[in-house]
Amino acid sequence: MRVSNRTKNTRKLQEILYKFFAYLSMFIATAVLVGIVLFICIKGVPHLKLSLFALNYTSKNVSMFPAIISTIVVVVLSILIAGPIGIFTGIYLSEYSKGDSKFVKVIRIVTETLSAIPSIVYGLFGYLFFGIALKMGWSIISGTLTVSIMILPLIVRSTEEAFLSTPGVYRLGSFALGAGRLRTIFRVILPVAMPGILSGVILAIGRVIGETAALLYTLGTSTNLPKSLKDPGITLSLHMYKLSTEARYTNEAYATAVVLLIIIFSLNALSTYLANKIGGNNDDR
Repeated sequence: MRVSNRTKNTRKLQEILYKFFAYLSMFIATAVLVGIVLFICIKGVPHLKLSLFALNYTSKNVSMFPAIISTIVVVVLSILIAGPIGIFTGIYLSEYSKGDSKFVKVIRIVTETLSAIPSIVYGLFGYLFFGIALKMGWSIISGTLTVSIMILPLIVRSTEEAFLSTPGVYRLGSFALGAGRLRTIFRVILPVAMPGILSGVILAIGRVIGETAALLYTLGTSTNLPKSLKDPGITLSLHMYKLSTEARYTNEAYATAVVLLIIIFSLNALSTYLANKIGGNNDDR
């Protein structure tokens, strides 16, 4: 009986400690996030003005409108390039490949290596390869190709995990009804895996929006509106970095940070909404 009571007391103590550290970790993470958001909002919200969204950037009015346009262009193009490649690669790895084949192992090693490379290295590679070797210079296309390589592993892994997490009963049921592999993938499994894929794509968009180092070497810091893909540009994160290096534009840098926060939180909310919406529709089926 004594041993049994000791065991129960030990388990209760372990549960209490687990809960304590879990709540403590959650509190610390939440406090840090709230602290960062409050600090940026206190510093930046009072300086948000309509003039900061004017069409032209001048020394008297450091408008972020050119940066917003460049950011949208880079995000759209990078997703159009990396999205299909990443999604189809993830589908191949999860549905067609054999896990023990050398080809699959090479792909996994490459994706894991790409996801671990620092962004500054991507920037240097993009500058040397796209900018100098291919003579693209500082341009929208050079920056887009660089960040497309950066976000490719994220889309591949999210797609693969989304397909692998789909219950096997969907595949078996589809095959039992006479559907082929291709039809099963795109008509049965893809709708179920779509929330996970969309979450990965939206996370990739967030990474592109927040990227600075890689684009500093490839996109440039031009404050003019880009007229073609060969023109240099500047994203919101680069715009904020550029302003923060000049003492007289510190307030405008904080205002830009507020806009970035709003965009990132909106993307996260959209990701959650789409996942719940599509997931709910699939459950109704």
